[in-house]
Amino acid sequence: MITSEDLRFIATIASHRTLADAARALNITPPSVTLRLQHIERKLSLKLIQRPSRIVSLTEEGQLLLDKGQVILRGLDELQEQLDERKEQVCGKLRVLAPLGFGNDYIAPLLGDYKVKHPQLDIELELSDNPNWSSHHKWDIVIYIGALNDSSLKMITLASNQRFLCASPKYVEEMGYPQVPQDLAKHRCIALRENNEDVTLWHFTHNADHKHEVARITPTLASNEGRVIKDWATAGLGIIMRSEWDVQPQINSGELVRLLPDYTLPHANIVALLGNSENERSARISGFLALLKERLTPAPWK
Repeated sequence: MITSEDLRFIATIASHRTLADAARALNITPPSVTLRLQHIERKLSLKLIQRPSRIVSLTEEGQLLLDKGQVILRGLDELQEQLDERKEQVCGKLRVLAPLGFGNDYIAPLLGDYKVKHPQLDIELELSDNPNWSSHHKWDIVIYIGALNDSSLKMITLASNQRFLCASPKYVEEMGYPQVPQDLAKHRCIALRENNEDVTLWHFTHNADHKHEVARITPTLASNEGRVIKDWATAGLGIIMRSEWDVQPQINSGELVRLLPDYTLPHANIVALLGNSENERSARISGFLALLKERLTPAPWK
């Protein structure tokens, strides 16, 4: 008879491109994955993946097993959560996805504190500035900063977060201050490529008359890592648009100066995205959300 561990094994294989990728996720060797898969197939007298193929492709029977098995696994997980909650213990596994820079600076330390407070809790944190939205159901909490296109998730705002245009005093001394957004065409600009946004089109709203303006920049430097572009800016290499949480300390210290202060850039509030409503959340999710709100209010970077 097939077991819940067999179902979890098949789900892991189906979520990876190759059996070798699945082996790395399971922390076992590729031959062990093949042997276990063959064992399950013999139990069922069915083939579950197409052969020969280097890419994992489920047979019709394999897809049926995956679809029905995931329903069973969710039911088992929910049952275990209900039993755990009756014991008033925060346990099980908390899965969190967060942006690379913000996750390093704020989410990882908070998860460490949460683990110390709840030793029976297991935690998985993935850091990425380009999340795979097709697999958002894998995560209990997604921390997100920026324009959000997926509205199917429940959103909780954790902290307000402005975007600033800034450069180093060295750059300003060399190139001068831009007075209006159109002046950026004469400046060296640095782009951060993240979240599939159009990073070369910068939007501005004038604080006095609320007029909307846009500036199309031609980046002289670009990276997908926020720390890299901030380092380039502090070295005097150009102008960056960056979140308040990341550059406010450098603005306070004088390493960076804010440009075009008469204009506002689109806010990029820090939010938590969840797949379920408040009354459906486990104790471990609700507890970590409460800790996030406590530690981010007021915002520590102000």
